[in-house]
Amino acid sequence: MRAAPTCPRCFGPLHAPSVWSSAWRCDAHGDVLPYQPPRPPSETAAQAMRKTSLVPVWLPWPLPSGWLVTGFGEVGDEVKGVRASLVALSGPSLMEGPADLLVIAEEPGVCIGAAFAGLSGPDPGEGFDAGPPNAKIEVMGHPAPLWCVHGSPDRAVYAGEALGNWLWAIAWPAEAGCIIALAELSLIDMRDHDLDIPFGAFSPRLQD
Repeated sequence: MRAAPTCPRCFGPLHAPSVWSSAWRCDAHGDVLPYQPPRPPSETAAQAMRKTSLVPVWLPWPLPSGWLVTGFGEVGDEVKGVRASLVALSGPSLMEGPADLLVIAEEPGVCIGAAFAGLSGPDPGEGFDAGPPNAKIEVMGHPAPLWCVHGSPDRAVYAGEALGNWLWAIAWPAEAGCIIALAELSLIDMRDHDLDIPFGAFSPRLQD
C-alpha cells in the first residue's frame, strides 16, 4: 500500500475528502492539492507521469555525464489533475562529490517548489526577479532565465517561468548549484518524448 498524500507546503498530514468537502485539507494551510507519495525511478513511473501530468515534466536531456533519473513526484488528484511535476536526478557535481537535483514545474499557488526550496511563502516571493538573471537554462530550444532564491542554506535554489508555470531547479549540496549555472542544461518535456532513460537508486530528496 502506498503512503498517504501530504501537504505540498509543509509535508504534513492531510484530511482526505469527505461527504462534507471534496478538498484535501491541511490543518496549517487549509485546502490544498495533495503531494502524492513519490514514484520510484522506473519506466512504469515515467509512463504514468507522461499520461497524468497537466504541466510539463521537465527532464534535462541529454543528461549530464554520469547523471541518472532517481524518481518522480506529483501534486494533484484524480479530480483536479496533476498540477505540479517533480523529476529527481543524481550524479557527480562539477566540483567534488555527488549531487542531487530536483526539477519542478508547477502552476502558481501549488507551493511544492517553495517547500522544497525551504521558503515559507507559496512562490519565490515578490522581487525575486528584480535584477538580471543568475543563470539561463534551455527549455524546449529556447533560453529561460533563472534567478537565485535564498531558501535553506544546504541547497542551491533557482526559479523562473516556463510555459506559464513556475520552473524550479534545486540542487544539493549548495555548492552543486553550479550544475544549474554552468552545465548548459537543456530541458525537454517528457510528455512529448518516449526516451530510453537511465535510472538510479531512489532519491530521498523527494521525501524532504
